[in-house]
Amino acid sequence: MNRNSLYLVVGALIVVVIGLGAYVYNEQTKPKGVEIKLDESGVSIQEN
Repeated sequence: MNRNSLYLVVGALIVVVIGLGAYVYNEQTKPKGVEIKLDESGVSIQEN
């Protein structure tokens, strides 16, 4: 395995770890309860 492919694998792993961390942070900081949206298509209610 040459150095360029090693750098590519390490870079891809870093991107995956950052993306997963951002997803987990976003899921944990969502407000708990009921979310009500009012837009052009009407009213939608979603439980978090």
